[in-house]
Amino acid sequence: MNGLQAYQRVNTQTSITDADPHKLIQLLYNGAIERINMAKARMQAKDYEGKGKLIGKAIEIIGGLKSFLDFEKGGELATRLEALYDYMERTLLEASAKNDMAKLDEVISLLRSIKEGWDGIREEALAESAQIG
Repeated sequence: MNGLQAYQRVNTQTSITDADPHKLIQLLYNGAIERINMAKARMQAKDYEGKGKLIGKAIEIIGGLKSFLDFEKGGELATRLEALYDYMERTLLEASAKNDMAKLDEVISLLRSIKEGWDGIREEALAESAQIG
């Protein structure tokens, strides 16, 4: 499944029809963070079924992010991101199984850090896509 399909499957309310590839990745990060925050609220409310579904959706989004990795252009960075995404997926599964809020917070922190870096290269990414297109 590619990233776009993963994003559409989680019923995100933001329209992606006009999103450029860089913006789509930003939306995926936002969607994963949002789902994990919602799962935390479900966990606190002892709605374990709802928590599990939301964590499952966050894992799907992270899988979508993995599908966008370009190992030819990204080299070592893509390899490291893949390992980090794998770690996040495992951590989310463990957090769900153990109702561990700290593990959810850890994944949110990791996603925010990566998203900040991604947000920081927006202008460069748009300029590069303008040259290609």
